[in-house]
Amino acid sequence: MSRVQRIALSMAAPVLALVVAGIITTVVLLMAGEDAALFWETILSVPESRNVVNILNSGSVLYLSGLAAAIGFRMNLFNIGVEGQYRVATFCAALFAAQAWLPGYANTFATLLVGMLAGAAWAGIAGLLRVTRGVSEVISTIMLNAIAVSLIAYLLRETGSRQGQTIVTDPIPEGSRVGGIALFSDSQTEVYGLIVVAVAAGIVFWFLVNRTVFGFNLRATGMSESAAVASGVNVKRMTLWAMLISGALAGLIGMPNLFGESYNFGSTIQSGIGFAGIAVALLGRNNPVGVAFGALIFAFLNEQANPLGILAGISPDIILITQGAVVLSVVIAYEVVRRYRQRLEQGAVADALDRERTSTEGATA
Repeated sequence: MSRVQRIALSMAAPVLALVVAGIITTVVLLMAGEDAALFWETILSVPESRNVVNILNSGSVLYLSGLAAAIGFRMNLFNIGVEGQYRVATFCAALFAAQAWLPGYANTFATLLVGMLAGAAWAGIAGLLRVTRGVSEVISTIMLNAIAVSLIAYLLRETGSRQGQTIVTDPIPEGSRVGGIALFSDSQTEVYGLIVVAVAAGIVFWFLVNRTVFGFNLRATGMSESAAVASGVNVKRMTLWAMLISGALAGLIGMPNLFGESYNFGSTIQSGIGFAGIAVALLGRNNPVGVAFGALIFAFLNEQANPLGILAGISPDIILITQGAVVLSVVIAYEVVRRYRQRLEQGAVADALDRERTSTEGATA
């Protein structure tokens, strides 16, 4: 297969998935009696400057969530508990940062580490249950999500103070806050300063998975556990490490917002980011670049959903159907392209064998 064919096939899967998702969404809109043309006109309109900033901010958070899920998927581990790990880590980080035991940005850096450690510790519970008792990480992480919600609600009431209608932790000191990045002169909204953490996490993720022995063992175990065991990989240890790293990445999800906008942890913490990260990871095929595109697509759809009800009179909830259709279409499209690629490769091998046999017969004649 030529290089051009490989690139074309790589591009074909996501394009096919988006086209199929668009068709499914259009059919749903028509069945519901909505104006499909107005829907797409609104969704595909060019966002304003402040909307672009919101997309980047939301995309950075979704990207971290997607990476947290992707590291587990690379090893066939389904870490459904990113949501709980993110909540526990953000709460612990907010409590630590508010104490201001360290000055300025030293407090910021230490808080990032606290968040990663808290997320890793919460995910490590599921990892230990998996390697010591054989408990499915799907079941344990789902239960840990529920425990995390109740536990954080209780601890927040015990340690926080009422601010309006919500309960919040003490604010982090001003010297530890991270200023935003002004991208547009006509917008007062700024990009989170800690968006660089998301970029750094993506680079580290790529290096860890593709350029280290750990990453090789991780991918080998994900492809075939029995083959990995035969080659000397300690699967239990890899499972535990994968869960710890996944949890550590989940611990970073709340940091851009904590240091760039909210400055405390409150009962109105955004929910669903962990679950959205799973869809983003699937859309990005667990590749850091693909996950980045997936996160931006989801952030774009979420942001463009806001004017749907006002301009088009369509419920913004239709976006959830679009996002679900995108994920489902990705799974189908990649399988179709994989089979087509396999057929091309088999055809190329058969042609090569025919040419060799013909050449051999010609030489012996």
